[in-house]
Amino acid sequence: MSRRVAYLDVSIGESRGVVLLDGLPERLVIARDGADPLNQPGVRAVGRVRRIERAFASAFVELPGGIDAILPLKADGPQLHQGQSVAVEVRSQARRGKVAVVRLLEPSEGPPRLLEAAPSLAENLAHWAKAAPLMGAQAREAADAAEDAALGIVHALPGGGTLSIEPTRALIAIDIDLGERPGADAKRAARAANLAALTHAARLLRLKALGGIVVFDLVGRGHDGTALTMAARDAFAPDSPGVAIGPISKFGTLELTVPRLRRPVVEDLLDADGTPTPLTCALRLARALEREGRVAPGARLVARCDSLTATAFAVFSPNLTERLGARFTVQPQAEWPAGRIDVSAQ
Repeated sequence: MSRRVAYLDVSIGESRGVVLLDGLPERLVIARDGADPLNQPGVRAVGRVRRIERAFASAFVELPGGIDAILPLKADGPQLHQGQSVAVEVRSQARRGKVAVVRLLEPSEGPPRLLEAAPSLAENLAHWAKAAPLMGAQAREAADAAEDAALGIVHALPGGGTLSIEPTRALIAIDIDLGERPGADAKRAARAANLAALTHAARLLRLKALGGIVVFDLVGRGHDGTALTMAARDAFAPDSPGVAIGPISKFGTLELTVPRLRRPVVEDLLDADGTPTPLTCALRLARALEREGRVAPGARLVARCDSLTATAFAVFSPNLTERLGARFTVQPQAEWPAGRIDVSAQ
């Protein structure tokens, strides 16, 4: 039986929630200080219909603070009009190049305003794991490992082989590579790799917070469509409702759709060009200093990093001083690439 354990790492500038499924990272939610509290799944608010696009069966809704969101319209739903107030719930966070998606609760009155905040990070973790999250050093280790896994492209499969997950603008492409699976003939090895890939891909997509159209390039030929469809249904059950699974095509691909609820983790951590953002690097620097400070209590700490990281770190320096004392210095290195960090005790 699958076992889930939740961890909550509260550090300077951000909190990171992690769920492990049978010891492997399944979810990673990053909540940074100063993030927009309205851009969270589960938020309920009154907004104003700014524009209705009948051709796309959608309305643009202005939320509190002037934030735009898209409201899909249903043929049997209430007839809305421009300027009308509506109570809505955020279903999908805004992400890079896309606004948030909301669902209609009911027509309302009055100006845009918050009705109900989103569940807290701890509440979400407890919901997913059915138990309160654990904290402390283990939580920090779990969060660091989950970040590394969330940013990975190629992932190993148990028993051999790999799967690669690569998002594009249109869909998420997942390639299954058989590799070497000792002790099995080719057809049996392909079946085992495909079944393992479905299970682990579902977990990894939840970890990366990826959704939309997903296309698996299955390995081998002559697939058992019934077995693979049942395996996909079981693997993606935690993502329902909203999961739809198609038949295996004559090209050996399996297509399905998974609801988008959260902004992809990569957008929290990296720029559009794939480089860690200065904020991400600054938070990593703060954790590295804190970790070295616990290992070497009382020692002077010297951190070296690129200039942008040093600038972004300045806002966190007072909070770290409260934890460690004024015993660390940060030395910018103009020639260092983004993300390079070195911390030593002297």
